Amino acid sequence: MQIEVVSDVACPWCAIGVSALDRALANIGDELGPIDVQMQPFELNPAMPLEGADATQYLSAKYGIGPEQIAVNRARIVERGASEGFTFGPRTHVWNTFDAHRLLSLAGAEGEPGAQLALKRALLAAYHGEGRNISDRGVLVELAAAAGLPAERARQVLEGDEFATQVREAERFWQEAGITGVPAVVINRKHLISGGQPAAVFEQALRQIAAESREIG
Repeated sequence: MQIEVVSDVACPWCAIGVSALDRALANIGDELGPIDVQMQPFELNPAMPLEGADATQYLSAKYGIGPEQIAVNRARIVERGASEGFTFGPRTHVWNTFDAHRLLSLAGAEGEPGAQLALKRALLAAYHGEGRNISDRGVLVELAAAAGLPAERARQVLEGDEFATQVREAERFWQEAGITGVPAVVINRKHLISGGQPAAVFEQALRQIAAESREIG
């Protein structure tokens, strides 16, 4: 089974979705056979400058809502995150995520099995849990190394333009495939689960898809 998670590091619902999917896969264990989980890029804020933007100002301008509604939305996200095992912390800034996606592509291409997912978890925790600047090269190299990637290789990628074309091509592919919001979990390029669903929803869907595949086979 192939699971492709189309998502952005800057997306809080993606943090919830990845955490919930992790829990679902842990519950399933080896029951469904080998499962290949891949991270696919999507940028919510592709024009975000490297210096980023104030989170409240950015959200107010993007969605036309005031600070009070933003606070209500954040509280709901914090609660949902806690229910799926993800801890949100204070985050006052929005950052550009393109280089983070380039490192995720590096992890998928050259990392050990599980390195890409480990890096994704680390990026989400740093951004949404710790409020760190994940467009900062030093932070990115640190997180890449913690996920098992060679620090010098990560730094080399960030100092050049490696994987930039791959990220843009992948983003274009998923947009042309009809993905307009994230997280979007695509299974075997046939089935789509949209949004930061609870772990139970992911588990039920994966078991059902596996059962249908066995019946067809």
